[in-house]
Amino acid sequence: MPDSGPSLCSVLDPHAWFDPQRLHPEVESLIYWRNAVRSGAALGGGLVLLVALASCSVVSVVAYAALLALAAALALRVYRNVLQAVQKTTDGHPFKWLLEKDISVPAERAQELAAAATAHLNATTHELRRLFLVEDLVDSLKFGVLLWCLTYVGACFNGITLIILGWVALFTLPKAYEMNKTQVDANLELARTKINEITAKVRAACPLGKKTETEKDK
Repeated sequence: MPDSGPSLCSVLDPHAWFDPQRLHPEVESLIYWRNAVRSGAALGGGLVLLVALASCSVVSVVAYAALLALAAALALRVYRNVLQAVQKTTDGHPFKWLLEKDISVPAERAQELAAAATAHLNATTHELRRLFLVEDLVDSLKFGVLLWCLTYVGACFNGITLIILGWVALFTLPKAYEMNKTQVDANLELARTKINEITAKVRAACPLGKKTETEKDK
């Protein structure tokens, strides 16, 4: 049997979410505000795009964004050509360094990404099967509570609003945790202790939620 998915207590572990060493250096630099200008530009640009998606269709947003990028590139190209003609210089194409940059994805990297995606998909599928078919009564009950809470979240926010909130959280929560790590860890440790106590009591009161040794070995 495949390993179970993360428990509620592991979800409450901030090290599973806010570990800079698990991130690509560029991503870590952005969300932890190592360079305030770049992080602010990424946050602002993302918010503008998401707000536009909330107001207009995806096709319109993509088309206008592409037109804006093309217009900026054309303006810069014409400006540099005029400047070279006036000053009699031979600076060349303004985007030469980008045109010469290799942007192809190596076959090995593509295989690694596909393998990682397949592993995550298989783990998710097995975990959902385990929860929906009530392999463990307590885990399925906790999953049901989570789904019930999500119905209230869905009643208050639509999908794009949740994505906007998630984008803002991506640029605020990791840095906030880094600055208040000791206090957050102490509070979450108390929460984990309480959850473990409640889970142990529920399992003791619900024999159906327990697995026999034979079931565990299968």
